[in-house]
Amino acid sequence: MIHRDIEEEMRSSFLAYSMSVITSRALPDVRDGLKPVHRRILYTLFEKSLTPEKPYRKCADIVGSVLGEYHPHGDASVYMALVRLAQSFSMRYPLVDGHGNFGSIDGDPPAAYRYTEAKMTKMSVNMLTDIQKETVDFQSNYDDRLKEPTVLPARFPNLLVNGSEGIAVGMASHIPPHNLGEVIDGLDYLIENPEATLEQLMTFIKGPDFPTGGIIMGRAGIRAAYATGRGKLTVRSKTEITEIKNRQCIIVTEIPYMVNKAELIKSIAELAKEKRVDGIHDIRDESGRKEKVRICIELKKDANANLILNQLFRYTQLQDTYGVIML
Repeated sequence: MIHRDIEEEMRSSFLAYSMSVITSRALPDVRDGLKPVHRRILYTLFEKSLTPEKPYRKCADIVGSVLGEYHPHGDASVYMALVRLAQSFSMRYPLVDGHGNFGSIDGDPPAAYRYTEAKMTKMSVNMLTDIQKETVDFQSNYDDRLKEPTVLPARFPNLLVNGSEGIAVGMASHIPPHNLGEVIDGLDYLIENPEATLEQLMTFIKGPDFPTGGIIMGRAGIRAAYATGRGKLTVRSKTEITEIKNRQCIIVTEIPYMVNKAELIKSIAELAKEKRVDGIHDIRDESGRKEKVRICIELKKDANANLILNQLFRYTQLQDTYGVIML
């Protein structure tokens, strides 16, 4: 039996746990923009030669290989990490090409991994090109049977391009996605002009570019985020007021990032039912494969469309905030 002060044991054990979560679980590596689980998923796809021109492979096989060879944690967490890499509404540039039900912007869960299939995208191929040429360091896996890369030799700045969301111990990361072309142009300018100012770089990188679209209101939040690493962005849905069958309608075609479309429609319907927003006759979800987001809010004949739209921006997630933490 080892006698030890409980306060000292709690301090040292929690510190070790915290460092493990921060460095090995919850936060991305700035070099490739990936958390360990995502890196191991992509490396497993690469080892299985699941490149874009090859057939899809069952996700059950992929998840099993990730668990057995590199990531000895829960299968559900690995599968959900893989699913997110394939979701076009979560990733600005998806790194996994998914075949089957991988969830939806309405919050629908993905199908079980025995049904879905996956392979690499062209973007993820560029995350691993030349890895065989000793471009990165390798380390032993959890049981010293295999070697895995400590980082991927990404050909583009994935952390800025796809962003990242993570909550560790005592800190969190909320990095928004950006447009690939803008980021590359900004990097080219920075290479040629190492002393470039923030204002000069912002002529190339205008601001975040969310996969679900939306309009960022104002530049102050963007500049604060880039200058200090922290900022608050107000993101507004893209809307249009039009007339359909002699009634004014508000058509929503883009919504803020990470907003559940089904819950958004439900909240608008509840406001109309409770008369907190008066003048709404009907609301329909007309989204489909051609138009991924299309919400039609049909108004009563005597309604003021602009007034109702402003009320919806105020009371619903048609307008939302995104807190930036560049960590």
